[in-house]
Amino acid sequence: MAGEPAQPAPATTSDDGPVGELMTDFSSPGAAPISWADALTVLQTAEIFWLSTVRPDGRPHVTPLITVWADGALHFCTGRTERKARNLEENPWCVLTTGTNLMGQGLDVVLAGAAQRLTEDHVLRRLADRWACKYDWRFEVRDGAFWDSEAPSEGTPSDERAAGEAFVFQVRPVTVHAYGRGEDYTATRWRFDGGASVEA
Repeated sequence: MAGEPAQPAPATTSDDGPVGELMTDFSSPGAAPISWADALTVLQTAEIFWLSTVRPDGRPHVTPLITVWADGALHFCTGRTERKARNLEENPWCVLTTGTNLMGQGLDVVLAGAAQRLTEDHVLRRLADRWACKYDWRFEVRDGAFWDSEAPSEGTPSDERAAGEAFVFQVRPVTVHAYGRGEDYTATRWRFDGGASVEA
């Protein structure tokens, strides 16, 4: 099992949101830090993130998935028997990454935190609405999980029913890194105290 998470200092904030720290070792001379508004836009609108988790034997596991941003956190879902769900049961720490594969342009964003499974149906229904708005993908909510509308009906073997069930996880950021490429290279880091300052 994972140890207790380190407690980072809360992000300082301004009228424009949390203030990031320019990482000068990875930035062009004179580069400005990336604004939180730009990083937040990526967190809200990116259609695909790459989720990195750790297997019980220490080997990494990475997979693409879809996410929604709500309540100052990223949310994703996965089948309860899938490798990432099993990894998170043993070790909740994970990283979600999105961006481009282009050298001369783009903004990559990396969010690290601990995944927490959400089971309250009223919370899941609100998140299901977010999935429907962003991806036109409608999940049903019951028994503390998402269910795909195409899930097998009752009476089918339990492993087939499980194929339609998805656990929903929330990841509040402990750190967010943003890497911009263009005329300048710029790298910015935000540290959060459990995500409390994310929606400032």
